[in-house]
Amino acid sequence: MSYELIAISIFLSMMVMLLTGQRVFGAIGGVACIFAILLWGTGGEGIAFHASFILLNWYPLLTLPLFIYMGYMFSESGIADDLYRMFHVWMGPLRGGLALGTIGVMTAVAAMNGLSVAGMAIGCSLALPEMLKRKYDKIMISGVIQAGSSLGIMIPPSVVLVLYGMIARQNVGRLWMAGVFPGLLLSFMMVVYVVVRCWLQPELGPALSAEERQMPWKEKFRLLRAGVLPLFIIFSMTGLFLGGVTSLVECSATGAAVTTVAAILKGRMNKRVLVETVRNTMSVSCMFMWVIMAALAFSAVFDGLGAVHAIEILFLEKWHLSRWGIMIMMQITYLIMGTFLDDTAMLVIVAPLYIPLVIKMGFDPIWYGVLYTITCQIAYMTPPFGYNLFLMRAMAPKDYTLADIYRSIVPFVLLFTVGLAIVMIFPEIALWLPNWYFGK
Repeated sequence: MSYELIAISIFLSMMVMLLTGQRVFGAIGGVACIFAILLWGTGGEGIAFHASFILLNWYPLLTLPLFIYMGYMFSESGIADDLYRMFHVWMGPLRGGLALGTIGVMTAVAAMNGLSVAGMAIGCSLALPEMLKRKYDKIMISGVIQAGSSLGIMIPPSVVLVLYGMIARQNVGRLWMAGVFPGLLLSFMMVVYVVVRCWLQPELGPALSAEERQMPWKEKFRLLRAGVLPLFIIFSMTGLFLGGVTSLVECSATGAAVTTVAAILKGRMNKRVLVETVRNTMSVSCMFMWVIMAALAFSAVFDGLGAVHAIEILFLEKWHLSRWGIMIMMQITYLIMGTFLDDTAMLVIVAPLYIPLVIKMGFDPIWYGVLYTITCQIAYMTPPFGYNLFLMRAMAPKDYTLADIYRSIVPFVLLFTVGLAIVMIFPEIALWLPNWYFGK
């Protein structure tokens, strides 16, 4: 059997299994085991068995439950409430000011949890009711919350970049640094869009009334202190890691500990908060563990089958694509897969195929990790599978229809696609900071 036929067979088999609605780890790991047995006979299933030992030996994997815990603790304990009130007061007098404040909160939350779901929870519980009460356009609100929360998987400490670093065998510190400027770029593009749109159509985001703006300057400056705690959490975690004071695992433990202490000192810690945080942390962490183990098994089978070689033959020898043509083709496949797969599943499927090819073509795998993450952000907002679409439908008021939620993400998907193109054309946006900090 040729390389091409093997690659196509295993890929199509996995797609069929995923479309049946099976669990991602079951579909991917099951296909890997079946093909291993068919091609290598009895004992081929040992590939998946050995993958579990590789997983258990990955010390950096300890960071995942700690980062996830931190994000849920930040959300469940209500620490974000004060931060949003600060943005509410300072940005409210502007047209679209509350939407701008929401983007600011989402950016700050992204720098503390590394997940999208925490931003969605905060946005829907805090920002959405406030903006609806002040007659903001509900389509605008939905789009801002969904797009803003997706920054959590780009700005460090991004859990997606940690997973990419593990599977692609790349330095997580460099990946985090590479995600800073692209994340801020996307945040800035959202701000520009909201400002321009609300300037052209003031009814989409009216300014706060004169009564609400009448607050003593002393009180306004007191609210600025709400931003001190998030900055301290960010420094205690990411700052210490990048400064070489803590390792990656120690950095995640520090962030989780500081967030817990902050919740206690602010009087927000109780049994309900602790139980919900631990339950959600265990649920999401176990899901990641199973998917990563399936990814390792799948990667091992693909390596053994020579599928990477098949992709090289297809792109380089049969289609005669240039290196940039191949890169664009890769991003298109991500965008297509993102309509029905989550970020982890996409990484599992394409990492064993694309990353060796990226390195062979002379592209920087750190930069490629940033491109992958931006496509994941777009995938979070594209139907029918987009995570943020489902979360918004579950958390939004009943008068939000699915059509409203789908319409709301169109401008932001286009905006992020432009951001993806900008980072592709100008790789230094992602690479300058890690190269400056760590050296080439």
